[in-house]
Amino acid sequence: QVQLVESGGGLVQAGGSLRLSCVASGSIFSIDGMGWYRQAPGKERELVALITSGGSTVYADSVKGRFTISRDNAKKTGNLQMNSLKPEDTAVYYCNAHLHTTYADTYITWGQGTQVTVSS
Repeated sequence: QVQLVESGGGLVQAGGSLRLSCVASGSIFSIDGMGWYRQAPGKERELVALITSGGSTVYADSVKGRFTISRDNAKKTGNLQMNSLKPEDTAVYYCNAHLHTTYADTYITWGQGTQVTVSS
């Protein structure tokens, strides 16, 4: 069974920093793309950042210059460094991965989420 587990969320004041981690476990052939999404109460889940197997990155306009996504393929781990946090960053953050369990079988997996709360 493939699982993604997030950690690193918490309460921080505006202007502070947090580092989120996502560890994949189980029978994994390869991980193509890894990303972070977030969902605030009453709002739809939105893309925060993603990174491809080749290292290309994409960021939401709202976090450009403040957040940095990275990955370690050997450790099957993804990270999101969040700096200069704002109250509007408050949300549950979810790790996402597009992966293969075999050469032919591919699917999308989500973590359970970790709460990030930024106070003013």
